[in-house]
Amino acid sequence: MTNVQAGLRSIRCAAFDAEGPDRFRWIPDAFLAWDADGVLTEVDDWRGQSVDRWWPNTVATAGFIDGHVHAAQTRIVGAASGPLLDWLATSTFPEETGLADPARAASVYGRFCRQLVAGGTTTALAWSSAHEGAADALFQAAIDTGLRLIGGPVWMDEGAPASLLSDVDATVARLERLVARWKGVDPRVEVAVLPRFALSCGPEMLEAAGAFAERHRLLISTHLSENPAEVAAVRARFGLGYAEVYDRAGLLRPGTVLAHCIHPTEAEWALLAERGAVVAHCPDSNDFLGSGGMPARVPVPMVLGTDVAAGRSFRIPRVASAGFDNALRQGARVPPATWLWHATAGGAAALGRSGVGRLVPGAQADIAVHRLPPWVDAAEAALGWLLFAADAPPCAATFVGGRCVWQHEAPSWPVWSD
Repeated sequence: MTNVQAGLRSIRCAAFDAEGPDRFRWIPDAFLAWDADGVLTEVDDWRGQSVDRWWPNTVATAGFIDGHVHAAQTRIVGAASGPLLDWLATSTFPEETGLADPARAASVYGRFCRQLVAGGTTTALAWSSAHEGAADALFQAAIDTGLRLIGGPVWMDEGAPASLLSDVDATVARLERLVARWKGVDPRVEVAVLPRFALSCGPEMLEAAGAFAERHRLLISTHLSENPAEVAAVRARFGLGYAEVYDRAGLLRPGTVLAHCIHPTEAEWALLAERGAVVAHCPDSNDFLGSGGMPARVPVPMVLGTDVAAGRSFRIPRVASAGFDNALRQGARVPPATWLWHATAGGAAALGRSGVGRLVPGAQADIAVHRLPPWVDAAEAALGWLLFAADAPPCAATFVGGRCVWQHEAPSWPVWSD
């Protein structure tokens, strides 16, 4: 990050706003302004107004929403030791064990938050390791960076190395302390309840997670039906379908975020819809671990998830591109406008985040400014570059609540120079 400018209150560039799952507003030369509280006051055509910063050859969007990402796995991107259960044992659990060291956790999570804002993400649902101190480090890194973050430590009482496990009472006590410690500290961070998945938590722990979330009104997230071997193991252990295991534990409720959801049955999809659950679609991770492809169209709200480190990029456009490809393999062409919606307004709505995900007056000034080639100046071409250009550079700038949390001064990609 270089030359971060303080005090910016208005910018000029092109802009996209996702108005719905199949439509967007394109402003080829836009004026965006916000007030001292970081709330957008104007998003419209530039008509000669004085601006604090003009970024030619860029396009602004609402900041991206990452609905599923493992902060604890920041350093193992590219660890090709899958499929899922093997990958957890070989790559994930050893890496997460090391985050018992507070200094290491602070370093990893600082890098994690910077990676997200550099890619234009302004809100993330992020998983720490099981350690209480590591969760503190994650929240502090988010505050220091300016990122909006929903997160906490992963819950596990079996199926992992002993150093990562804790019993139900100890886990609940840990979460009680975290909630008390972080409540009201900063509106950008909040604690979530994160039982890893049914093979890492016994029935008592799953029920305790549901009860704790209900008592404190916290968001729940876990993994569901990611891998065929995992699904078979859950049924063999519990004698129930995967979604029913969570339902009986009180984990399926409005807003519960379920990552992957590749292999649910029709009855399970109906149950998720009835309970008001949400899917975090992680297509790049699904491909990398060979887990399969989530259905192209699902009957529940959806947010995109990078799922680092099984996902190979911190950039939500990379996830949108993988989602587009996943749908094509199933004979469905989900248009780019829909992926912009899931990455911004649709993802924010799925997570129950009001006031973010849109570029409209009254919304938070959570803005990502993306570089475009100088020859891209039409809506469809700009949207294609934004979502599908795999070699995209870091954002020119990222704002959260009107505060510039990332700025990069590189004029363009080197290959664009004449």
